[in-house]
Amino acid sequence: WRPYPVVGIISPWNYPVFLPLIDAIPALAAGCSVLIKPSELTPLTLQAIVQGWREELAAPGVIDIAIGGQQVGEALIDNVDFVQFTGSSRTGSAVMARAAGRLTPVSLELGGKDPMLVLADADVKRAARGAVWGAMFNAGQTCVSVERAYVHERVFDSFVSEVVNQVEKLTTAGTGADIGAMISEAQLAVVDNHVQEAIADGARALTGGRRLPGPGTYYAPTVLVGVRQEMTCMQEETFGPTLPIMMVRDDAEAVSLANDSPYGLSASVWSRNSTNARRVAQQLDCGAVNINDVFVNMFSYTAPQGGWKLSGVGSRLGGAAGLLKFCRSESIVHTMITPRSEPNWYGSAAALQRWTPALLGALARFRLRRLGK
Repeated sequence: WRPYPVVGIISPWNYPVFLPLIDAIPALAAGCSVLIKPSELTPLTLQAIVQGWREELAAPGVIDIAIGGQQVGEALIDNVDFVQFTGSSRTGSAVMARAAGRLTPVSLELGGKDPMLVLADADVKRAARGAVWGAMFNAGQTCVSVERAYVHERVFDSFVSEVVNQVEKLTTAGTGADIGAMISEAQLAVVDNHVQEAIADGARALTGGRRLPGPGTYYAPTVLVGVRQEMTCMQEETFGPTLPIMMVRDDAEAVSLANDSPYGLSASVWSRNSTNARRVAQQLDCGAVNINDVFVNMFSYTAPQGGWKLSGVGSRLGGAAGLLKFCRSESIVHTMITPRSEPNWYGSAAALQRWTPALLGALARFRLRRLGK
């Protein structure tokens, strides 16, 4: 296994420490040099880390950063030997297309619309708390956020009531608040558009549903009911503090609706019956499923993390596989015993050339007779 000389990492703004380092550390361990382009919206955090690598650790100069926008990202793709990208599906497609020009291998962790399936026998209080944490953490700006929930009709009302109760306890804005700001006005607009479209089409916001007054890009944590599968808030990645909840008749309908998506990053299944939960999990078309929890797969470092469909290509982590992905395999074959004559080489004795096909034919016929018996 030979490491790629230079691995290029293009990382997003929502976790400016965790996401680049979760790829840079195994790449460095594999023996690669690493060049990281952080998001132009959050460049300073990683800059401080690289500076500490150089000055405090006095470590070898095998890690560096390139700060800038699209042109810098394109230059990185054109000059490295392996590309690791985390970001939107649309940008990931462009990254893959550009890397294809040099046949540079890529690993893409892209967008998601992660479903939560609450089965009839779920622990409703735990499921509701998990839903609120999974949907609202980091103001919903997490690739594996709970973006939609499918809840069995038997527990729908109690689940919704508990979710709303938990959401209304959350604090917003200010030091120590539960819900922070959106990254930009543009992202806040996306969230608000999804919510307002749903409301205009018949959905109801049981709490939230608006931008918070005052300075900053804060959006009130929002719970939507009365949603339908075809709504934008159920189909496109919202990336904000919202939770649309839809009632289902049974497990089969929940699975069908969960799979009715161009995304397939991760999901969660909630049930007291572990056998049934696993059965449902194995029917979901995504890279990871958490049972009675949300996005803990991201911290199970020996398990591979990757998306299906528009949610990515390849995977990260996965134990030894997480290092080997940054390497190329080279087979070295050494002939230890050399005969006096090679019957299949030019210049070999005519008899050997004549008898070799006959011998191979006899061996094949012998094998076939044994199989026939």
